[in-house]
Amino acid sequence: MGNLGERLARQHLLKLGCRILDTNYRCQWGEVDIIASNKDAILFVEVKTRRSTSYGVPEESITPAKTRKLIAAAETYLEEHNLSDSHWRIDLISVEMDGLGRVLPLRHLRNAIERPLC
Repeated sequence: MGNLGERLARQHLLKLGCRILDTNYRCQWGEVDIIASNKDAILFVEVKTRRSTSYGVPEESITPAKTRKLIAAAETYLEEHNLSDSHWRIDLISVEMDGLGRVLPLRHLRNAIERPLC
């Protein structure tokens, strides 16, 4: 199910004119599902896929600990690719399915995770 959600999220980003830079990027801090770019910024995208909302909506699964890990992973990617001066943000794409397994419209939350200002 996670693979389906990530595939749909990539298609959504491509339709928006984004370029996919990396998928399932891993570092010591964890994993970023999709890294993309558009004309304005580099997007670090967390994809959450759910069959039901009985455990809450997908965006509720982004805990403070997950937030810290995503920020650290994004900063690591930027450093590794000499992109530290780039504008960037962390988005969330929520993929939900109804009881019959049909995919509901995706929700793309831009700047879903606020970074602390230094």
